[in-house]
Amino acid sequence: MTRMTGSRFISETFRGYGIDHLFVMPYVLNPVLRDCEQLGIRRIMCHSEKGAAYMADAHARISRRPAVCMAQSVGAANLAAGLQDAYLACSPVLALTGRLEQMKQHRNAYQEIDHQGPFSAVTQFDGHVSSASELPFFLRQAFRQATTGTPGPVHLDLDALDGTIVADDEADLEVIVEEQFTRIPPFRPEPESTLIHEALRLLSEAQRPIIVAGGGVTTSQAEEVLVAFAEKLSIPVATALNAKTAVPWNHPLAVGVPGLYSRSCANKAVCEADLVFFIGSHTGGQVTHEWRIPPVGTPVIQLDINPAEIGRSYPVQLGIQGDVQTTLQKFLQYAETPAPRNEWLNRVEQLVKDWKDDVAPLVNSDEIPIRPERLCRELSDALPHDAVLVSDTGHAGIWAGTIVDLKHADQTFLRCSGSLGWGIPAAIGAKCAVPDRPVVCLTGDAGVYYHLTELDTALRFGINTVTVINNNSSLNQEQSGVEATYGGRVQGSDELWMLSDIDFDKVAESMGCFGIQVNDPSEFAAALEQALSCGRPAVVDVKTHIEGIAPEAWLPSH
Repeated sequence: MTRMTGSRFISETFRGYGIDHLFVMPYVLNPVLRDCEQLGIRRIMCHSEKGAAYMADAHARISRRPAVCMAQSVGAANLAAGLQDAYLACSPVLALTGRLEQMKQHRNAYQEIDHQGPFSAVTQFDGHVSSASELPFFLRQAFRQATTGTPGPVHLDLDALDGTIVADDEADLEVIVEEQFTRIPPFRPEPESTLIHEALRLLSEAQRPIIVAGGGVTTSQAEEVLVAFAEKLSIPVATALNAKTAVPWNHPLAVGVPGLYSRSCANKAVCEADLVFFIGSHTGGQVTHEWRIPPVGTPVIQLDINPAEIGRSYPVQLGIQGDVQTTLQKFLQYAETPAPRNEWLNRVEQLVKDWKDDVAPLVNSDEIPIRPERLCRELSDALPHDAVLVSDTGHAGIWAGTIVDLKHADQTFLRCSGSLGWGIPAAIGAKCAVPDRPVVCLTGDAGVYYHLTELDTALRFGINTVTVINNNSSLNQEQSGVEATYGGRVQGSDELWMLSDIDFDKVAESMGCFGIQVNDPSEFAAALEQALSCGRPAVVDVKTHIEGIAPEAWLPSH
């Protein structure tokens, strides 16, 4: 034991758990920020609590380690709102907030609300720390909860508006780092062999099996063994957005992303399957298009590290609890090469070809303003071989999920799991985690407005991300719904989905960043190259067609 302040204990613990950045909305835990600077931990001061949470989310996902965001009591609810994305993405984020001490609770204290409600909805663990002596238990518990099983965000509320009662308090403390919980996954449990043999029997008897690979594949780093397993058993693979790069884009067994943000070929293949093997997938509403793909009644095998997920949405013919990588390696040990499924594989190949033929006119269009499908093609071709592509939600998420191809094995894809506007701050967090790799954000003009100010954060700290904006001066994905309400297009309906015509490249330049505008698809590759090499945060403002609306996802007719 050593006599030390709570601040020193927190900072030493952070260093021990591999924390290299703190994403902060001031004024909070200044003693911790000072001590962390002395230990070489970088502090990133943001413009909003949600921005800080988004940065920590992306940093945790790409580094596969816990990440930290912090805010004072007044901004705690904003930080909790930002944690929604980390919660939905199963991202191990530790949030620290200030909290007025107990004697000031329930008395209408200025700017104070109860934090338990907002944080309990978006965290796996929510603790209150009132003194330095409590830190050893609660910090270790937070790291364990964030990384174990299905990862997710956790929260610690520290006494004082800015948490300094705990930070300034002294106690006899010992810094203990449980190395297993510095990364995900901390454990790789294996299922019993009888379940593996039963699953192989079911797969061998199926005539049209398909794999739906979820984010658990990425979390477990099981991409290579997934491909080997699919190849050995000749099973096509549909990949959720969180597993978009789990199978090479041009692999003959790859059918694309299913569900809401999907390729029609993927939805059709999953619906035609006579056995669906969900691997590391929560079988949520997006990947299943509100639980209609596959149709209810389709036989299902489900593998997940968290047994509570097995059978959550679809009754399972067989459930398997285990780490994806370890379990698929065990599958390969026992699997025998089945008889060829030529008819099924030919059918899936035809579905993929038909989809590519359908979208080809738009993907190859020379139309001006630029079609977003063509922008996706240009982005696919121009992304550096080791790029990280960060996708916002809404149309940006649909275009990235359906049209963009990640063509190199070293490329990484991070997608927004909830809130529009996540993209710009998330790209900053990702770049902090992998500073030597190019990080490109794909978003729309509507998404940019949420956290445009964080470009200043990137500028101040030399975090050179590139933001590609699908700029059609609108929220055009809302157009059809609004006009259905009005019975047609009128001035009143336009007010609910059209935006101002803004040149974001000029806005970026006025902030001290690099900006460039693209009006012709032939200009994009050179513009992206300039943005990547400019040595500053950069914006590529691509003027796109307002009628470039993503088609609704395919659904079976019955």
